[in-house]
Amino acid sequence: MENFECIIIDDEPFAIEWLKDYISLMPSLRLIKSYTDPLEALVEITAGGMVDLILLDVNMPKITGIELSKEIRKKTRKLVFSTAYKQYGYEAYQVEAEAYLLKPYTFPKFAGTIAKILPGCDEVITSLKATEDFFFVKNKNEQLKIVKIRYADVVAVESKQNYVLIHTLIKKVLTYISLTEISKIFNQLPNFVQFQRSFIIGKNHIDSIDGNTIKMVNGLQITVGEYYRKDFIVFLTEKLIKPGRKR
Repeated sequence: MENFECIIIDDEPFAIEWLKDYISLMPSLRLIKSYTDPLEALVEITAGGMVDLILLDVNMPKITGIELSKEIRKKTRKLVFSTAYKQYGYEAYQVEAEAYLLKPYTFPKFAGTIAKILPGCDEVITSLKATEDFFFVKNKNEQLKIVKIRYADVVAVESKQNYVLIHTLIKKVLTYISLTEISKIFNQLPNFVQFQRSFIIGKNHIDSIDGNTIKMVNGLQITVGEYYRKDFIVFLTEKLIKPGRKR
């Protein structure tokens, strides 16, 4: 099995720990260094040898990830931006980055991207459990404090214009991302579904259904949208046990 060496550059320690968890699940990928200071990274990387992969944030103090990438691009075979800011895609293209991952992203998204740009790095640990998977977001209701949320605890994700309100089993978290953007992550997960334009719901947390109204375990009630009626009927038909029906 071929081994690939990688470096992380991100000024937020929690983001580095998050990526370390993902890297640990890919036996072919080996983290050799992580930096929270982009200037330190600039000095050491330019003075060092070639690496296979650099994972790089964009919005950092002292020097941006875009500026830094121009200086270190020749020191890595593959360059991947890992950022919460989608507006720098063109600049990433100009420095010939192989990928642009928008935070928060799932492990399958990360692993699929890395396997695509580093052929041979596609063996992953398959024992990853959905109940152990999580993500971080900045909670507007707590002065942008970074909070950890387990996917298994998400009851629903509600659109609030440019924000989403994440309903969990124990609290509500308001974060700056659109439902369209965050749905790209949740649509990859088998336990989530969308039956209304403004909501993504966790199937495991449905309490009851009354006609076209879905009641969640936290009391939240959602009316099935006209566009989603067909999918809702299919879902209900598959899950509803009737007399005489064998399972």
